[in-house]
Amino acid sequence: MTRIMDDVYTWDWFSQRHGYDFHGTWVHDAGGNLAVDPVEPTDEMLGRLVEYRVARIVITNRNHFRAAEKLRAATGARVAVHSADADFVRARGVQVDDDLVPGQRVGPFTVVDAAGKSPGEVALHWPERRLLVVGDVCVGKPPGALALLPAAVIDDLPRLQASLTRIVREIDFDALIVGDGAHILSGARDAMRALVATFT
Repeated sequence: MTRIMDDVYTWDWFSQRHGYDFHGTWVHDAGGNLAVDPVEPTDEMLGRLVEYRVARIVITNRNHFRAAEKLRAATGARVAVHSADADFVRARGVQVDDDLVPGQRVGPFTVVDAAGKSPGEVALHWPERRLLVVGDVCVGKPPGALALLPAAVIDDLPRLQASLTRIVREIDFDALIVGDGAHILSGARDAMRALVATFT
């Protein structure tokens, strides 16, 4: 695991197809530890996640169901995803227990609407830490900068661009954990502003 900040860690799975790491995130919370967008764990990593008592699994978008069912089966954790993406996730064999609603609190995070890549995409904001966790709303590529996924995999590009424009305008964050690519642990809001400035 890689320590991002106190109580926040990530683990990686390298995608040969994309040429960069996918990330799962583990967050310690007194109300129940969270795993966000869990990627495929090694047997050792799965054992650690069981030991760390993951209580809730949060899926930020339909394609990040990844290893959610494997982790749910091993830990008994409840799985949460936005209702607009839930049917897709269920069809991939993942038991979904809870709906993610923008504005609600999940552990230390506030759920943020990030729709566009998929209709139920969300981000997670920890205001006190100035931390934002995203799934597919953007990727960390190249390191230190942000990009969009290819247009062919985005459901609604104008909506995604509007989501990013709103997030960078309204959400106060400095560190960014991405589901794909390289995290930006300082100056992330400026990096997102630079991405938004490329939209026409």
